[in-house]
Amino acid sequence: MHTTLRGRGAEVVIGPDRPFCVIGERINPTGRKRFAELLRAGDLSRVEQDVREQAAATMLDVNMGVPLADEAELLTRAVRMIQDLTDQPLCVDSSVVEALEAALAVYDGKALVNSVTAEDERLHQILPLVKRHGAAVIGLPNDEDEIPEDPHRRLELARKIVDVATGTYGIPPEDVLIDPLAMPVGADTTLTLKTLETIALIKAELGVNMTLGASNVSFGMPDRPAIGSAFLPMAMAYGLTSAIMDARNPQLVQAVRAADLLLGNDPWGGAWIAAFRSRESAT
Repeated sequence: MHTTLRGRGAEVVIGPDRPFCVIGERINPTGRKRFAELLRAGDLSRVEQDVREQAAATMLDVNMGVPLADEAELLTRAVRMIQDLTDQPLCVDSSVVEALEAALAVYDGKALVNSVTAEDERLHQILPLVKRHGAAVIGLPNDEDEIPEDPHRRLELARKIVDVATGTYGIPPEDVLIDPLAMPVGADTTLTLKTLETIALIKAELGVNMTLGASNVSFGMPDRPAIGSAFLPMAMAYGLTSAIMDARNPQLVQAVRAADLLLGNDPWGGAWIAAFRSRESAT
């Protein structure tokens, strides 16, 4: 199953037989006090640097969620600005329906919406926007009652999201990506195995593409890149096809590209060899 996304001048295809889709996470004020202050003042100047620093990304996540700011206005401005800087597709990231609607209205191409949960109210607020704007969407398998630990319950909620998206709103199944929920290994060392089991279940029973916030796995732990660069190839082998991750970190990006090579998604090692030669020529 292939999910096709488009920016102003570039197309990205996500699928189990395609190179892993690296979605750059950096354009987000969470944990960035100075960036949040700039956004609150309406200053988007830092965004241009964030775009440049994520050159290794396949596409970019854009989040403007700052308290006491007009998120719809900020997200709309950011989408326009970033599309002037890069042809890459964007993942439009907001929990505010009005902000998503405003940003999708100015987006040039086919965006990925981040995200919708399995809560009935959220499904019927966000999925009509996704359909109207011809976008794709990330589904989170949690609902009003819980963020489930049981992989089979996550699968059940993922199936609900896919069923409502396809059956009620006519969104193609390839345009629904499921997030299997990556939880911090520092909180419970069994949680990563549950994420991997969820990935395997979704791949086997739903066959849709998947993404997740890779940085969540190492949250609160030392040497986070080492954990991420071990986790991502494992998740790819189970069926993960994309991740929102730190595209600035060479260790993480190289781990993903090495996994592409080993999983047969880099024919003849062309991308791996080209990247190596590029690094060599830069030194």
